[in-house]
Amino acid sequence: MSNYPALLPLNKIVPGNNPRKHFDEKFHEELVESIKSQGVCQSLLLRPHPLIEGKFEIVAGERRWRASRLAGKTNIPVVIRETSDENMLRDALLENLHRSDLNPLEEASAYQQLMSDFGITQDQLSEKIGRSRPQISNTIRLLNLPKAIQLKVAGGALSAGQARAILSAKTEERMQHWANKAINENLTVRNLEEQIAIDVEGAKSKGGTIKAGGRQDALKELAQRLGDALDTRAQIKLTSKKGEIKIEFATMADLFRILDKFGIERNL
Repeated sequence: MSNYPALLPLNKIVPGNNPRKHFDEKFHEELVESIKSQGVCQSLLLRPHPLIEGKFEIVAGERRWRASRLAGKTNIPVVIRETSDENMLRDALLENLHRSDLNPLEEASAYQQLMSDFGITQDQLSEKIGRSRPQISNTIRLLNLPKAIQLKVAGGALSAGQARAILSAKTEERMQHWANKAINENLTVRNLEEQIAIDVEGAKSKGGTIKAGGRQDALKELAQRLGDALDTRAQIKLTSKKGEIKIEFATMADLFRILDKFGIERNL
């Protein structure tokens, strides 16, 4: 099989198991116009279809295939590679992550599907795709949101950070309330976290279940919020003499991502 670009008729190509479910219409229209005028600049990655003889399955590049059809093209540049079922979704996920961000829900679903299909843990997935385990865990948590709020995240009305803050609300009704408030009032993640924390504590007080909060509980909550903000795991320890903050990262690229969030210049 070829590992170099070749032209292939579009009608010999069928979609594969793409983690991307939502295709931005405006971007899609721009891609169609670009292909009409300049052609396809990057080859699709295909594999021989495992069930249909003479057909090829898309591993990466479904948007380019869809846009080429709309642009009236009959052939498209491809690279054909023997890719196993085990690696296909991973390759498609990595191609989307590197070229054009999936929305957070698509990313979460892809992580979940990879773990389910291949029977692997979050730690093993972290090693396969070069993402930190806490980052994967925080993304997957978004699947616990009610469907109506998931749609707001997928559509870009809510950020992943806002969505994770909303998860701390105790009921679906309150989650929906805070989702609407975040959108209508353009609340930052920090504002949202603070207001939801007050709301939750107020609900505990009314229910008579609130307990005297210890310093360790407060530090644990702060560490969770810090970890959510950085898409990683964080720990905060405090003794009578000193305090310590521990922030985890998986790879050098993950470290650079965290440094960028702090606005720290890279010297490595």
